[in-house]
Amino acid sequence: MEAISIITIISIAFLGSFGHCVGMCGGIVIAYSSTKIKNDWTKKVQAVAHLLYSFGRISTYMILGALFGLVGGVVTFDNTTSGIFLLITGFMMILVGLSLLGKIKFLTILEHSCSKSPLYQSTFKSLLGSQSLFSFYLLGMLNGLLPCGFVYVFAITAASTGSAFWGAFVMLIFGLSTVPALFSLGFFVGLFKQSNLRDLFIKLASILVIAFGFYIGYLGYQYLTDPTKSILSCHI
Repeated sequence: MEAISIITIISIAFLGSFGHCVGMCGGIVIAYSSTKIKNDWTKKVQAVAHLLYSFGRISTYMILGALFGLVGGVVTFDNTTSGIFLLITGFMMILVGLSLLGKIKFLTILEHSCSKSPLYQSTFKSLLGSQSLFSFYLLGMLNGLLPCGFVYVFAITAASTGSAFWGAFVMLIFGLSTVPALFSLGFFVGLFKQSNLRDLFIKLASILVIAFGFYIGYLGYQYLTDPTKSILSCHI
């Protein structure tokens, strides 16, 4: 992967997490913070609980990234297929960016939550009632399965790497970059719910997503217009 891609992933995920992720997953963080974490727990134990939750999310993201990367490696077997795939990826990222800006409802369509399913609700309730630290990790893994347009952006990026390893790596970087926002929310519930702060980070993340979408689309254009270009030379 190129350094510019890693920096872009970190920037988009970090900024977006203070806006989109706090809005999407903030309710779950608030729920387990108020229900599972006891007042007599030390700050160290509380920090471990929040980190286990985040590591659970990241574990699910990495599994999804590996699967998407594996699938991407199968379908992107020549320049034409790779070019078309990357063009579609870039186009979807642009749609996500516009959706984050509130221009279209692309994310709303993608994010039909499965949280109302009986299986999810029963599992969530069981984990929420558990007092073991490991239950925080499992709760994070469960949260990682929830439909989220922001996760989809990076899952598509993972697929475009054409590698299970790099796909998992993309999702690892994404997951780690979202930790500060959700970790802080666990301690300071209202800090990042201020509309002005959230709106600022959402706008910055939207611009980066759109710019990255154009960059991925440009790579796809290179594949289609330059038959002599190596497939590996353009992988993000």
